[in-house]
This record gives sequence, structure tokens and C-alpha cells, in this order.
Amino acid sequence: MTTLTLQDVHITLAGAPIVTGVDLTAASGRFVGIIGPNGSGKSTLLRAVYRHLPLTRGSITVDGEDLWRLTPRRAAQLVAALPQETRSDFDVTTWEMAAMGRTPHKRPFASDTAEDTKIVSDALAHAGVAHLAHRRYSTLSGGEKQRVLLARALAQQAPVLVLDEPTNHLDVRHQFELLDLVTSTGVTVVAALHDLNLAAAYCDHLYVLAEGRVVTDGPPPDVLTPRLVRDVFGIDAHVTSTPGTDTPHLIFRPGR
Repeated sequence: MTTLTLQDVHITLAGAPIVTGVDLTAASGRFVGIIGPNGSGKSTLLRAVYRHLPLTRGSITVDGEDLWRLTPRRAAQLVAALPQETRSDFDVTTWEMAAMGRTPHKRPFASDTAEDTKIVSDALAHAGVAHLAHRRYSTLSGGEKQRVLLARALAQQAPVLVLDEPTNHLDVRHQFELLDLVTSTGVTVVAALHDLNLAAAYCDHLYVLAEGRVVTDGPPPDVLTPRLVRDVFGIDAHVTSTPGTDTPHLIFRPGR
């Protein structure tokens, strides 16, 4: 059982408050989505969870362990991330990029074990990029890179997975394949999503951010209402249900 808990999280950048007083809980094995307009603080909040941005105040814990009080190695054993953009300053292969996920579980400069090799192979296969193992990462398309980075996160075998706009650069088919794969892992997932219909289809619980604060949270049918969409995103939407389910489906209408 692995639960991620954010309590009273504040993040200030260049003297400006970006995230203010966020409380969030992602219970074990649940898929928690963070939605909100551009500039609402979604990515900033997630960067603090995977320790790329420090907190100004508050705490982030995994089963009671304060991530910001742990060694980087221990924190990486608990939280894996698929960020929006990942630069590679080295001419590495797809295999080498995915194998970086094993770093938190190895001693410095240690060679890959047979177990490491199997874990990386399985991760590449699950992400649908095993056939790219010997390609240079820099030569891949945006969508291929995204799936390789997911393989790296899977190889890390952390109980919490953080995804920042994971369907960027993916066509419709691969958007669904990636999120199907993520939900099948059984890990605790926190994801920032810009596609509200994908959020409705895959998330167990949604948190809505606006101007760095949580406006509301709850199951998708309770959160994704026409009024919420209009007030937060500034667009009118008709909300219906996906046939045979209670999953909300939003049809947007331009203008107000």
C-alpha cells in the first residue's frame, strides 16, 4: 500500500507565488488527475513531487516518508516521473535511456545485472518500443521519445508514478495505449492532463487547479460539470455520459 500525500504545499518562483496551500492525496493504486488551465501551477506542483523544484512551505510524503528529507537515491526509489520534456545531452541509445531507470537500485558505476537487463527489456516491451532498443534516442519522434521515457519510469519500479502531460506528442491511438498501460501497472499515479475527456476516462479522482490553488476535487462525474468548465476554463461544454458508463464526456462549444 503506497499513498502520496501533499500537505499545505506552497511554491514560490522568482518571488512570485505559483502554488499556494495545495493539499492532495493519491491513495494506493489510484489514478489521480490534476487539471486546470495553462499557468494554473500543474507542472510546477508535479516538479516538486519529483524533486525538481523545492517547496517554500509544506510537505510531500510517501507512506509517511518526507520526500524532501530523503537522499536523492531513496526518493527515486519511491517516485518515478515522466516529465513533459527531457533533454539528453549524450548520444545514448533507447536501451541506455530506459536503463537509467535502474540507477536508484544500483551502486555507483555498477554494471547491469541479469535482473536489471530483464527489467529494462520488459519495460521497453510494455511501452511498445522494444524494436527501437538500438536506435539513438535523439533520432526518435516526439511520440517515440515519450514512450521510451515511460519505459525508463517503469524500469525504475517506483510505487508512485508522476506524469506531466503524458499524452503530449502522441496520436489518438497511442494516447489510449499509454494510459491503458499506466493503469495496468497497479502503482499510484498522479498525472497532469490537459485533455478533460481523457481525465474523465482514466482518473479515479480529479483535483482542479486555478491560479495555484485547488478549486475543487472529487470523482470525475462530480467535478466535470458545465459550470466548472465554464468558470475555470472559460468555455461552454455540454456534458453527457460515455454510452454504457457513468464516465463524463464533454462536447465543447466555442464562444460563451
